[in-house]
Amino acid sequence: MITSMLMASLDRRGRIFLGVLAAVAVLIPLLNLLTSPDSAVHVPTYVVALLGKYLCYALLALSLDLVWGYCGILSLGHGAFFALGGYAMGMYLMRQIGTRGVYAHPVLPDFMVFLNWKELPWYWYGFDWFPFAMLMVLLVPGALAFVFGWLAFRSRVSGVYLSIITQAMTYALLLAFFRNDMGFGGNNGLTDFKDILGFNVQAQGTRNALFILSALALALSFLAARMIVTSTFGKVLMTIRDAESRTRFLGYRVEHFKLVVFTVSACMAGLAGALYVPQVGIINPSEFSPAASIEAVVWVAVGGRGTLVGAVVGALAVNFMKTTFTTGLLAPYWLFALGALFVFVTLALPKGIVGTIEEWLARRRKPAATLDGQPMAQPQAAE
Repeated sequence: MITSMLMASLDRRGRIFLGVLAAVAVLIPLLNLLTSPDSAVHVPTYVVALLGKYLCYALLALSLDLVWGYCGILSLGHGAFFALGGYAMGMYLMRQIGTRGVYAHPVLPDFMVFLNWKELPWYWYGFDWFPFAMLMVLLVPGALAFVFGWLAFRSRVSGVYLSIITQAMTYALLLAFFRNDMGFGGNNGLTDFKDILGFNVQAQGTRNALFILSALALALSFLAARMIVTSTFGKVLMTIRDAESRTRFLGYRVEHFKLVVFTVSACMAGLAGALYVPQVGIINPSEFSPAASIEAVVWVAVGGRGTLVGAVVGALAVNFMKTTFTTGLLAPYWLFALGALFVFVTLALPKGIVGTIEEWLARRRKPAATLDGQPMAQPQAAE
């Protein structure tokens, strides 16, 4: 039954996306593990880690598109959920270091020893157990989104005002996590990870496994998002996006629908953050910065909001450009280029890359109706 629901939720675009993603998830590790470093088709291990990071960003963009593209909730604080998931995974990885740290303390992470902490804070308990850490990866962002959404949506806060308070939320967390007495490493964050589930995080095999897991998480999240947006629940979400007041007048509890999709989206973002941390090797308060959340909005806008696939395409394209243009002489101008890209897409491609391509293809498939080889005259409005 679930399989039939999944297949029914997929359109041609979704099947192509999943096929390409599956091919990449198989091909990249094979080219890394089975080819010689001197080969022209060899994929270096650092590139595998870089592509894994891109997939995590794509998952974050997908989670944002679910609420913005289909429910009209422009969240400028989704980076907070991403960072909370990352910190939950980082806490697990720190607990795995043990006596291999600089100060060789069997329980306390190095930064706590340096700051003269005498015992482990209570909120670090349980993070030495991977299932508990994974539960927190989903529960902490989900709980924050639920509480925030319950307060905001029941008060009927929407539009630009909701966007502003989501940005205020992530900025408040940024300031909090910068404090050393919070117990999360202050401005340095959590780093110097050694292993995950007993495997060296720097090892070639581990890098490839994390890449495959990132691709799998993106695929499963995409399927879940498609099931949501193609269901009756999803149709109500789109109605809320297009005419919230009318939806409310029809008897739907709009705040309940918003709350559910906002919480699900936050859990997706938390999962993206958890997969991101072991691949980049660090998590610090900069992930809470409002700029990081705004950048995710740019990814979705560039790719095409309300398409899901477009969010992934936008995240991959923009981050590839960022990697390319933030080195060398062009590095100081990247933020200007990013802003110009957003303005260009807003004015010239309001439906994003994927949306514009689909519109162009639809026009080619459906030529204008003709009569005797001439375009049919359009009826004139009565005067």
